[in-house]
Order: sequence, then C-alpha cells, then structure tokens
Amino acid sequence: MNVYIVGVGMTPFGRLPDLSVKDLTRIAVSDALGDAGCAAKDLQGAFFAQTTQGYFEGQTFIPGPIALRAMGIHGIPMLTVENACASGSTALWQAVNFIRAGAGEVALAVGVEKMTGFDKTRAFGLFDGGWDVHTVDQTLTALRRGGEGLEVPEGSSSSEPYSVFMDVYAAFARKHMQDYGLTQRQIAAVSAKNHQHSVDNERAYFRRPFTVDEVLAARAITYPLTVPMCAPVTDGGAAVIVCSEAALARYGFDRKRAVRVLHTELASGRDDLGDQRGENSISCAVRKVYEAAGVGPEDISVAEVHDATAVGEILQTENLGLCPIGEGGVCAERGDTRIGGRIPVNPSGGLESKGHPLGATGLGQVFELVSQLRGECGSRQVENARFAIQENGGGLIGTEEAVFVVSILGKS
Repeated sequence: MNVYIVGVGMTPFGRLPDLSVKDLTRIAVSDALGDAGCAAKDLQGAFFAQTTQGYFEGQTFIPGPIALRAMGIHGIPMLTVENACASGSTALWQAVNFIRAGAGEVALAVGVEKMTGFDKTRAFGLFDGGWDVHTVDQTLTALRRGGEGLEVPEGSSSSEPYSVFMDVYAAFARKHMQDYGLTQRQIAAVSAKNHQHSVDNERAYFRRPFTVDEVLAARAITYPLTVPMCAPVTDGGAAVIVCSEAALARYGFDRKRAVRVLHTELASGRDDLGDQRGENSISCAVRKVYEAAGVGPEDISVAEVHDATAVGEILQTENLGLCPIGEGGVCAERGDTRIGGRIPVNPSGGLESKGHPLGATGLGQVFELVSQLRGECGSRQVENARFAIQENGGGLIGTEEAVFVVSILGKS
C-alpha cells in the first residue's frame, strides 16, 4: 500500500523558555495540519515521541495524550513513543504502518522535547540512561579499545559537563582514525559545512558560519571533538501527517505536494556480525531499505543523517552507501556533501547547527527532506531533488547504536 506525507510542521529549535511541551506540540501539529489542509478531526491515529518530560518534569506514562488533548485531539488511538534519539522517526514508522495495516487513513506523528532551562549537570545526566547501566565499565573498555595507540593531545578534554555520548562519538572517531586514516581536519570540514548550511535555515538554533580552522580552534569537548562539532541541547517540536492513497482524493490533499514514503525501516543492533570490517547493523538494514524502496545509493538526491557529532555524519554517509567505507571524511573535505556537491548531506544544518531535541529530531529531518522534494527550500534548495534518505539512530548497546530508523522518500 502506498503511503504519503501530506503535511509537515516544525517549530524553531533552540532555547525556547516561554514555550511548554503543550505549546510546542500545538505549534508543530497546527502547522502540519495547515500544511496538509486538513483538520484535527480528520486524524484517525496519533503517535507522540517524547524522551525527557518524565525525567525533567515528572510527567511519565501519558505525555502524548495529555499534550494532544490540550489542543483538542482526543478519542483516537494514541501511543507515546520512547526510543532514544530515534523516537521521532519511530513514531513516523508507527504511523506509516498504522496506515498500511488499514487501521486508518490519516495519521499523525509528532515529537516534542523541552530540554533547556535546567541545571547542566542534571541535563546531561539524562544521557546516562542511553546505554546498559549494568555494563558501563565493559562498554567503555570496548569503546576505548578501538582507538588504542592513538595519541590524544593534552588539554583536549573539557572540564565542564557534557553528554557521555560525546565520549562515545569520540571513541568512534578515534577508531576510524586508526582504521582508515580519518583526520580531525576532515571532521571539522563536516562541521563547517553544516554550520554554513544552517545560515539559510530560519528554524536552526545556530546560524553562524564557521571556517574549518575556526572549528578546530574552538573549545575542546573530548578529542577529537570541539564544540561546533557537537549538537546542542535544545527545545523543539516537529510533526508529520501521513495518509493512504485513497485518502489523497477523499480528503482533497494536494497530490503535487504529497511525498511518497518508499520505505521506512526500524531496526536494532545485532550481536551476530562479529568484527567484520565495514559491516555493522545499520549497513545491513540499509541494504534492505534500498531493496524495498526499489532505488540505490546512486539515485539519492539529498540526505539528512544523525550528526549528533560531525563524526556521526561521516560514519552514516558510509553506512548509507553514499561514499565508500573509510572515505566519508575525504568526501566531506573535498566538498561532495555540500549543497551543490555530488550528494548534499544535512542541508538543514544538521543536528550540529539546527539542534537536537531528541523526540523531535527525526521528524525535523523529515520536515527538511519533504521540503527539499517539494522544492520549497529557497536558498538552500538542492537542485532537482527526486529521492531522499533519512537516518536517525539512538542509544548504545555494546559498540553500536541500539536502535535506528532509515527511510527513503520520493517525489509523488
């Protein structure tokens, strides 16, 4: 069954002290409804992504029904989704499958987070639950093993609080340096590119351009990462409305602006891959996604990938087959992934610039890709965008992401 995205909405990402979870939900969903040209009463199912409200505000169990009912959405099937940084994409995966199962014809996926305004140490402590809390020492040992022998410069670790996942990404980076010769300058090239992209994105938190040298000279987080290479903690919301083929005509949706979901795949890490060079759980899932969508990496026009740090983008462009394994840094440094390059990646500015409100992140990526496929991105438009790929992962088990979603979208 064909499923289409007919409406998208997104708040600015950033520090939004005057907006609550309910406010962010209302803005994102109202914008998506307006974009689709339908009303709240047309929704037949809703999937609400949230990871932090229970931690920060004590609102556990039913944050979705509470936030949606506050804006007049009620009486339909609702699920609150918590799946680490992939929560928003998981909500979309559920909405798409709700339509494909015949449970309804129009469904909503929305993700919202309120993450700023709290003590930094407590805020970053949130991420301590993103891996197996019973095997922390074993996990750290396994991560450090990958970068053994690599010299780490003195003074390249921050004394200020930061997310433990910056240590995780730093370990991934050092392993890539050891295995393939990745350089810190190549990582900085990704960051500089994304910050340049964000200048033209009015919804991005950071809109200041950086040069490669400025990224390298910025305050260190943990080697080889500096502050501009890392996604900031932010507030924000994003929403997507999907429908069936039959609903396009029944509800009067604009077919010309509808974007088809060619395939969306939710997967989790695996234990049976061993230590195969260049092979991991995401790359295995990606092959399945391409086959189901009927396209290959060579067909992709634009990508939004999970760059919680700049090295994340390098790893995911390789996993998605957009460049050879081990050459993600080289491709970024020579400009392949810029707007106007061979395969533009993160034209929104990515998480590094746009921000990373966990439950909204994946749906924010989809907002960008739908806008690109519609040709509605103005000065950051990717020319002749026809197929788009999105990758959004979260958590850690062992030395791999615990969960991830990969989706391919196409012009209707």
